[in-house]
Amino acid sequence: MENAIDREHLDAATFGDRALRSEVLRLFQAQVRILTAAIRDADGKPRMDAAHTLKGAARGIGAFALADAAEAIERGDEAALAQLETLAMQASKDAEALAS
Repeated sequence: MENAIDREHLDAATFGDRALRSEVLRLFQAQVRILTAAIRDADGKPRMDAAHTLKGAARGIGAFALADAAEAIERGDEAALAQLETLAMQASKDAEALAS
């Protein structure tokens, strides 16, 4: 399986600092849990806002497929919700492994 997080992007974003990388990834995991639940449970503007926030967080660490799915939700593509949930779980698992 392909990695959910682009490690080169993550390393550049965290300046190669392992402690910073771990902190950023732990924060990302918390955001994924909160925002995925908000996207699942909300509709309209609150869903779009949560998707927008998740898109930014995902792009920031290099979880580009998750960011793309969040962007689709932000544009109103309800069909992307299942894909977003799967990608969120994969990115969270990848973040857990990389944070150690």
